[in-house]
Amino acid sequence: MSFLAPWALWLGALAAVPLALHLWQRRTAARVDFPAVRYLQRMAQDHAREVRVQNVLLLLLRLAIVLVIALAAARPFAAVPAAGHAPVAMAVVLDNSLSSQAVTEAGPMLDRLRAMAAAILAEAGPEDQLWLVTMDGVTVGGELAALSDALAEVTPLDGAGDASRALARAMAVVRESPLPVRQVVVLTDGQRSSWDPSALARVAREDVRWRVAVPPLVWGPNHAVREAVAAPSVWGAAGAVRLRVAAKDSVSWRVQVAGRTFARGTAGPEATVLARGRPALRGWAAATVELTPDELRGDDRRYLAVRVGDPPAVEVDPSTGPFVARAVEALIASGRLRRGPGTLIGATARPGTTAVVLAPSDPVRLPEVNRALERAGIPWRFGAPRRAEARVMLDDPSSGGETTENAATTVRLWYPLMAASDAADARVDTLVRVGAVPWAVRGDRYLLIASPLDVAATDLPRTARFVPWFGALLTQRLDPGEVGVVETTPGALLTIPRGVDALEASDGTMQPVTAGATMDAPWRAGVGFWQRRGTRVGALVVNPEPSESDPDRLDGPALAQTLRATALDADPLTIGAATFATIGPRPLDRPLLILALLLLLAEALVARRGRRPRTSSAPD
Repeated sequence: MSFLAPWALWLGALAAVPLALHLWQRRTAARVDFPAVRYLQRMAQDHAREVRVQNVLLLLLRLAIVLVIALAAARPFAAVPAAGHAPVAMAVVLDNSLSSQAVTEAGPMLDRLRAMAAAILAEAGPEDQLWLVTMDGVTVGGELAALSDALAEVTPLDGAGDASRALARAMAVVRESPLPVRQVVVLTDGQRSSWDPSALARVAREDVRWRVAVPPLVWGPNHAVREAVAAPSVWGAAGAVRLRVAAKDSVSWRVQVAGRTFARGTAGPEATVLARGRPALRGWAAATVELTPDELRGDDRRYLAVRVGDPPAVEVDPSTGPFVARAVEALIASGRLRRGPGTLIGATARPGTTAVVLAPSDPVRLPEVNRALERAGIPWRFGAPRRAEARVMLDDPSSGGETTENAATTVRLWYPLMAASDAADARVDTLVRVGAVPWAVRGDRYLLIASPLDVAATDLPRTARFVPWFGALLTQRLDPGEVGVVETTPGALLTIPRGVDALEASDGTMQPVTAGATMDAPWRAGVGFWQRRGTRVGALVVNPEPSESDPDRLDGPALAQTLRATALDADPLTIGAATFATIGPRPLDRPLLILALLLLLAEALVARRGRRPRTSSAPD
């Protein structure tokens, strides 16, 4: 037996009051015999036994009343068979990820999950504490009516959500409850990619009961847009969108730019298409690639951002070497750059000019390059050369600064970059490091790289990613007034680009932001625009994870094993009763209060009988 308010057991000490009163009443005064009342002694002796029994019974009843009330006030729980269920603190985790949009023979998957959640709520009692948690971590608790309204308003996300975050939130709210029975019920379509065993293992706790239900799901053929990229990144009089489609059969596609049809056609299975057209605007615009709808509508559309204007102009100093020169030629041929005064690339810098400054191949030129940086007002300097192999992680300019192991490269010669004054904000400016030393930094109209871009200093020029990486640096890091495109997934954590002060959401609302801070990406897919002083200077593109198109799923028992949970039958007609069908500690305060009332009634009857006048005939 356990107690919610064990301090109330101290009230049992009040049982000493009726005991003390009973003992006090037993005190007798000095005995005096009166001849006139001697005849009453025989009557008292006849009823002495009955009076003693009544007094003892009253004492026991009064002691029991006090003890039972004290025990009820302590709110005891005990494992005893009873009808109904024990009060439970329960959180229902509803999987409303993108895959819940799938339409099956039994209807949309989310509608089936909602029906199961409604059946569970219908079985809840007034003493239960309930919460509804969705895959974006939104938690609603309170009265049953509020939960029912919240359940009716749940809509599918445009991404996978965060299963670990939702489960952790559900576990946290039930563990804060004073009720001894705590339970988390997971209602999901069982998509394998959403339920990573290693992540979920850190969430489960032994003091919380886990239950899971997975309705059966059979998909028909599904197609999806896997990739949609503007080619080149900046359009002129014409442009193109490279799209990749995953499909079993041929499927129709359409590209829209700023709400107008840009191109349309048909793609074969697993096809890559280059959709060409002429944009009817200039500046930044949102674009979409759409396929013919199928059972899972959420992955039939993919968003991208396009910028229509002139590509950045560049001029290359002869000191850069052949690899940089050929990379620039390739970027000019693809339309991503153009020749002309704008950005100077080389081991030098000029005042008033945007510059990509590379470390010199010959250390003898180091003083000359540092003097050029000083004249140009760039607050960084190249340090003494170091010759040793080291690994650096190259960031992807379109990912908000994220890096991957595939982006690593080897350097053998580098000049550590040092801030020339306190004006250099090393935390914001640093893009890439060699250990703790900056290897690439950027600022207002400059980019410094601590190694020469040749094969003697680094392996980067030999890799296939050299030209795309270098082109992204030029077009997204140094294009005056532009911050480029940041691509992410719904709800992901991202870093706000430097040089912006607001985010124009896909619905047109404005949100002030702080450059360099972090924020959660919107949960809805779409295109937002970074702004500076009311002007669009970049884009935020949010698209669902490709894994949401994966039909591979876990059934109820398999997911239950992953969560160390109990699998429930996903039938809405039975899941409510099955969820609460548990033998656990049940509350005893109400039965104890009923017992106290019965004892009070019995005490009143006994006391009343003891006060009833007795009639007897006196001797003549």
